[in-house]
Amino acid sequence: MKSTDYRFQGKIILALALVHFTGDFYSSFITPLLPAFTDRFSLTLTQVGILSGLGRFLAFVVQPSVGYLADRYQTRFFILAGVLLSVVFIPFAGIMPSFAALLGCIALGSIGSSMFHPSVAGMVPLYSGTRPGFSMSFFNTGGTFAFAAGPVAITWFVGKYGLSSAPLTMIPGLILFILIFFVVPIPQGEGLGKNGFFGSLREAFGEVWRAILLIWVIMVLRAFVAHAYRTFFPLLLDGQGYTLLSIGTIVSLFTLAGTISGLIAGSLSDHWGYRRIFLFAHGMASPVLFLLLFTSGAGVYPMAFLSGFLIMATLPLGVTMAQEIAPRGRSLVSSLMMGFAFGLGGMMAPLVGALSDRFSIPVVLSFVAWIPLLTTGLVFFLPEKGALRKTG
Repeated sequence: MKSTDYRFQGKIILALALVHFTGDFYSSFITPLLPAFTDRFSLTLTQVGILSGLGRFLAFVVQPSVGYLADRYQTRFFILAGVLLSVVFIPFAGIMPSFAALLGCIALGSIGSSMFHPSVAGMVPLYSGTRPGFSMSFFNTGGTFAFAAGPVAITWFVGKYGLSSAPLTMIPGLILFILIFFVVPIPQGEGLGKNGFFGSLREAFGEVWRAILLIWVIMVLRAFVAHAYRTFFPLLLDGQGYTLLSIGTIVSLFTLAGTISGLIAGSLSDHWGYRRIFLFAHGMASPVLFLLLFTSGAGVYPMAFLSGFLIMATLPLGVTMAQEIAPRGRSLVSSLMMGFAFGLGGMMAPLVGALSDRFSIPVVLSFVAWIPLLTTGLVFFLPEKGALRKTG
């Protein structure tokens, strides 16, 4: 690896966050438009789960491969091509004539999202200096803020101009793509590719694989719960008579809260460590998510915000912990904690959909809500901050 200035470099962290924002802004269109797609194609809840889980499945498949390649080669191809695919194909979903075509369009956009994540996340530690928790959280803020702003933007636009006008939303994304082209530096490879994919895994993780696996399991379960709520709670609201714009606003509040809590959690982790934050956030998330299902009227808005605040607070911490334990494979480990973990969590969406077809959405989500509390038993086995550096 080439020599690197390990001071905190805020401008580059900001540029990486811009990549994250741009790609995820368009990825965020899918969930709030599920009611519109359901109406257009008369989808079952199982089909909704397939549509929602498709992007997660592709992240499961694509991100580890791209993470491996990003640690091997110094190229911006995965960043630029990934953003461009998301910006172009996801808006085109609005004019697809069939469910199969819709799946194909969202698949291409989701592949793009899976391509840029490992590269940019792997670059963050190089420019974070002594503030790794804050830097990863700020980078993550680009994505979570996009998922907060995107649903409001697309539901307002579709509500005003119709689903068929969705391709016009790619215009601001293309403008941001041009800016990204000029401000994002070339990633630094780690040279792990000499031993092949599995050899790279052994070289990057070595004796710390158990700690990596533990973090990954917790992140999978967290992702599953968050994705289940983001996918099926909007459909529950739709059945209760909320407008598409109201649903988009509630989804945005859920995610905006995660933007704020992730930034707070990242900053606190640089001083307090990780374990206490995981215990508090996951322990409190379960009862709040459960109560959200029985909240109606205007009370849904603050409860959705609080739910997102708690369940998404630890999202950037898992990536930061894993990168500290295995610094030799930054992009590869980022892909496992982001794409591989989020992907597997999202791939369970069809199961939630099938169970909801049989038992109803509130019944299924009322069980899903208690999963974060169960993960607190695993959190006690996480290494603390000082131990991470000794382990790595």
